[in-house]
Amino acid sequence: MPARPYILAETTWQAVKDAAFEVVVLPWGATEAHNYHLPYGTDNFQCDYLAAEAARLAWAQGARVVVLPTIPFGVNTGQLDITLDINLNPSTQLAILCDIVQVLARQGIPKLVLLNGHGGNDFRQMLRELQAEFPGVFLSTATLFRIVDRRQFFDAPGDHADEMETSMMLHIAPELVRPLSEAGAGTSKRFRIRALREWAWAQREWSQVSADTGVGNPAAATAAKGEAFLRAVAGQLSQFLVELAAADPRDLYE
Repeated sequence: MPARPYILAETTWQAVKDAAFEVVVLPWGATEAHNYHLPYGTDNFQCDYLAAEAARLAWAQGARVVVLPTIPFGVNTGQLDITLDINLNPSTQLAILCDIVQVLARQGIPKLVLLNGHGGNDFRQMLRELQAEFPGVFLSTATLFRIVDRRQFFDAPGDHADEMETSMMLHIAPELVRPLSEAGAGTSKRFRIRALREWAWAQREWSQVSADTGVGNPAAATAAKGEAFLRAVAGQLSQFLVELAAADPRDLYE
């Protein structure tokens, strides 16, 4: 398969040195248990796939975008007792982000999109801090499962190893998905306190919430649903990359 010029890991210095990239995409996932049927790298597979597909579509429209290797560890402070769920504290994430943005600022690459693929990650406050420190780089973030309305594609509610994630993986890497007959039902407990269910927030302690680590029943998942959802997300994300690549960061408001 020929190297894709929008995937940094596949390109060479000869191609990169004169590319004049406008937008860098940084996918950020997690390594964690996903029920009994999905692999620990599910969030990373999804980030990899969507970043590459959106960049491909944007590149075909003339946008000079490049995708960095996915960072495979996320914030898993609520899952510290689940074997080999790998946690990066938010402060560690900030340090990594700072180093990456510093590279972009030094080299004059003007725009970053941080593609988040894990519910425990939240980069907005970090980007606020870094934007003040590096005003020459426009910083933005998007969470892949919020780009389109999932209710148009999936019926069963959930947010982890559920119908949505299972459908995506059935399209992206079906060989890594165990038979759905082996999956747990993804039954989860909720907070007793009404405010924490409705408008307040506290971290969920995962082993108390779910016996199989899933939240949401994956039984209705299909590869066709995953393909349709991924196509819609990649289309929206690619359009954002095209518009951002063409935009003047000093003239973003109307």
